Amino acid sequence: ASKKGFFDWMGKQDADMVCVQELKAQAADMTEAFLAPHGYHGYFHYAEKKGYSGVGLYTRHQPERVVTGFGIPEFDNEGRYVEVQYPHLAVISVYVPSGSSGEERQQAKFRFLALMAPHLRQLAAERELILVGDINIAHKEIDLKNWRGNRKNSGFLPEERAWMSHALDEIGLVDVFRRLNPHPEQYTWWSNRGQAWAKNVGWRIDYHLATPALAALAL
Repeated sequence: ASKKGFFDWMGKQDADMVCVQELKAQAADMTEAFLAPHGYHGYFHYAEKKGYSGVGLYTRHQPERVVTGFGIPEFDNEGRYVEVQYPHLAVISVYVPSGSSGEERQQAKFRFLALMAPHLRQLAAERELILVGDINIAHKEIDLKNWRGNRKNSGFLPEERAWMSHALDEIGLVDVFRRLNPHPEQYTWWSNRGQAWAKNVGWRIDYHLATPALAALAL
């Protein structure tokens, strides 16, 4: 990403925070340019396995508390969660497991989601919250191109979609993008196969989920 101009692009944005997922890097790989670009403070959660997972969060505002992982060794070893806290705000960068490689990983994904729901509920009750990340779920039919053919595939399973509905309808978070853009064919991920990018055959699996008061400020 650095070689392809990510940090040059980032420096031109007027962003208070930038969340990144799937770093595939360890602490030893991180240069000063990766750790603190353009005056940002960088906070990271690395996977124990090399070349795997990892999340990061860049902020211009020094937090009062940084949380890496959410206390579950199975997933904390995979580097999937980093959170910064301020007196009235928490921001999370998260990378939900993919279940596409087989049933074992799908069950791990279900476990992760089951643990994340009460965690988010508690945080949202304490302060304003923004979760930014790769959730690896297309919520509704509008959120992927070939929804009919994917109803039994990871990322569009009924249980996964129900988790998203629970996060929005019961925990009370807001899908900020969908609040602003109700149009079809808005995707965030495309397969490398079959000219998916060129044909816009994609999935919307990356989200900004926010508490209602914060979501209402989005333009």
